[in-house]
Amino acid sequence: MGATLVAMLHTRLELAVVEIEEESQRFLRYLILSLLALFLFGIASVLVALFVIVLFWDSYRLAAVAGMALVFIAAGAILAVKVRAEMRAKPPLLADTIGELRQDIACIRGLGGNHDT
Repeated sequence: MGATLVAMLHTRLELAVVEIEEESQRFLRYLILSLLALFLFGIASVLVALFVIVLFWDSYRLAAVAGMALVFIAAGAILAVKVRAEMRAKPPLLADTIGELRQDIACIRGLGGNHDT
């Protein structure tokens, strides 16, 4: 019985390690997307400033600068919304491991109850 408990604990610890690795990869993805969104918003800010400067010039340069600013603002906003949605949808840390441990405890309690009768 002791060997079985140790084996079960070992399996659960391996599951916990896998979940922690998945969480770290998910965090790295959030970080990269967030940095990219910030970079795009930075470019949009520069282009908006350039738009204001060019606003007083004569020609169609305004449409080009405004169009580029809108493209970067849209791309940054889309990425920011995507990161936020993914962060809200992620599963809780170690949810599978905790669920398996609860099942193990219920199983052990059930076995203990059968031995008493």
